[in-house]
Parts: sequence; C-alpha cells; structure tokens
Amino acid sequence: MTTLAPAPSAERYRELLDTADKVARELRATAAERDRANQTPRAEIELLRANDLLQVQEPVEYGGAGLNYRQAAQLTRRIARGDTSIAHLLGYHYAQTRVATLFGTPEQADAQSRRNGQERLFWGGVQNPRGGSDLVLTRDGDGFRLSGRRTFASGASLADHLSITAVHEGNLVFVSLPGGREGFTPLLDWDNIGQRLTDSGGVELSGVRVERSEILGPDPLGGGLPTPYQTLVTPHWQLAFVNFYVGTAEGAIEEALEWTRAHAAPWESSGVDQATDDPYILQTVGEVLSGVRAAALLADRAGEVFQEALDTGSDLTEEQRAEAAVAVYEAKVAATRAGLDAAGRLFEIQGSRATTAAYGFDRHWRNLRTHTLHDPVAYKAREVGDWALNRRGPEFSLYR
Repeated sequence: MTTLAPAPSAERYRELLDTADKVARELRATAAERDRANQTPRAEIELLRANDLLQVQEPVEYGGAGLNYRQAAQLTRRIARGDTSIAHLLGYHYAQTRVATLFGTPEQADAQSRRNGQERLFWGGVQNPRGGSDLVLTRDGDGFRLSGRRTFASGASLADHLSITAVHEGNLVFVSLPGGREGFTPLLDWDNIGQRLTDSGGVELSGVRVERSEILGPDPLGGGLPTPYQTLVTPHWQLAFVNFYVGTAEGAIEEALEWTRAHAAPWESSGVDQATDDPYILQTVGEVLSGVRAAALLADRAGEVFQEALDTGSDLTEEQRAEAAVAVYEAKVAATRAGLDAAGRLFEIQGSRATTAAYGFDRHWRNLRTHTLHDPVAYKAREVGDWALNRRGPEFSLYR
C-alpha cells in the first residue's frame, strides 16, 4: 500500500483555487490577442510559476502545497476558464510530474519531487505516440542515446524538464530529461486552428545523451508488463483533458453572458425590450448551461474515483483500474459533447455582432475542436460500453 502524503489544509486549497481564478481572469483579458499572435507562451508559463501553481502537488516540506491529483485537476479547470491553451500545458504538466511516482524507483520519484518543489520546474512532454517515428533508446557505453521524431510535443521547446516515452529493446520506457539537451531540436511548426499557445509542434532527437538515472525504473530496464497501478498513467492525461474541456465551456458561457447583458439586442418579434428577456435566448442558455454542469459533475466524480485508485497504490487490481479509467472516459464523452455544443451555440445567445473578429469568441470552439480530436471520443464511448456490457476493461496503451 502506498503511503499517503498529509492532505493540504482546506485554507491552503481555497487559496490556490482563488489564485487560479485570478490568473484565469488575467489570461482571459488578453486571450483573443494572444491567440492571434500565436507566440510561444513563455510569459504565460512564468505567470503560472510566479503564482506558485507549478509545484502544487509536491510535499509542503519540499516547497509545494501537498495537493493530490484530483485537486490539481480543479486548478486546471479554473485556468481553462481564462485560456484553454495554458490550461492544456498546466494539465499536462501536472500529469507528467506524476510519471516518476508510477514508473520510477522511490529514490527517483523523491528526487524529482524535491526539485519540482524547490525550483518550480515546468514540465513539457514528448509522449504522443502517433506521428513521426518511434523514439528509440539504445545503449552507448555506460549510458544511452535517444533518437527519433515526434509530430506533437506540447510545451517541449520551453520546458525546464521533459517527460519522454521511448522504446528500448521493444519495451516502453519513460525518460526524464532536462530541457535543451544537445541533440534535442523543437521544430516550432505548430500553427493549428486551435490550442495555438500550447507549443505543440514537432521535435527531433538525434543521439541525445541519456544517463541511466534519467530512465525511470529499476534494473533491468523493461521486459515486464506494467502493473494496474502503473497503467493509471493514461487516465492521468485523460482527466486533465476532461477538466480543461469543462473549464473552457464554463469560461465561454461566462463571457457570452457578460457580453449579452452589455451588448445583445432582442429579436424584433420576441415581444420584449431586452435580450436578457428574449425567450429563445433564455432557452438556449438553459440548454447549454445544463449540459456543461452535468459534464462538470461527471468530471468531479471521475476525479474522486481516479484519486481513490491512485491512493490504493500498488495493491490496485485490474478491475479497480478499469473502474477508474471508465469513470474518466465517461466524463470525457460528456465533456467533449457538452463543450463543443456550448462553444458552437454561444453565438445563438450573443447574436451576429459577437462574431466580430476582435472579440475572438470563436477561439473557444477552435480550441475544443482541435484538442478533442486528440483521440476519437467514439472510442472512449465504446470502451465505456464494453465495460458496462461485457466487463471488458480498456486495454492499456498511451491512449487507454
């Protein structure tokens, strides 16, 4: 059984939630402008660091706040209300800093936790297995070399530290490297319609030196099947997705309602003098808001079930792993559909004047549409159905 860290005080957790709300408001004020500029989000990462939001999961004695993963995911959701791209980076960061807990030795996990807390490191990832070539780890004297190419790598060009998946002698391994090591080249080619500030372009690795201590786990490397506890690595990422989908929808609705109160006009045949009394606007708000709030409740439940699985630790069974993963995937199905519906119908609430490019309200749909294609949500629904009907749990991969 894994030994649990002391829970943070309720007061400290509330303070961090308030801090995330403050940062989200600051990000939202310039979100449309920054989305158009499509620059590497260095200033935004420094804003998170300055507000002590990067090290929240580390123990208090190491400089963190002692939050668990469920609590950290709530911070991701709040940041998404202001800027989906930055919430994407923060959610990935929170997941990547937990990989050593799952796959590393206790000494490796403790060393990383200590550094994260003391230095407030920002972690990027080279983990998406689709696109480019395999990253292959080969022996080189008393160390290793890492070579290959990946098409998508969020936060990789500006990360203090990188979490990388690679293949060594046919086995999946996790590597933790300092950013900027010789032979590591970000391609800086990210120019998609959404999530434009996620620094998610391709990377090339050419003979990057890797020390044995930077490969997670005990000797011998690889060769064994991951335990159910270790396979929780994938729901980590998926729960992050769920929360920044929900947060994006919540923030988009909030913006739409504020704009509608200030600027919208009722339709000529509505029979009312204010847009806020237009019956069809009210109906649309009610429908959209109900869907998003339902998705948020499922996301909260998923966080609780998933945290219970994490707290169980190495004693976790395959069935418990399946229950936790399916709870996250149920929430992802709901969050994807409710988020896209909300982002697409906001203009029905606001009216045609809200389509003015300067407002940038279209970024909410572009962001959600871009990231919800990360892995087809139809497969998540299928995995939920297969568990409900046949008690077949999702077979582990970096997507399941």
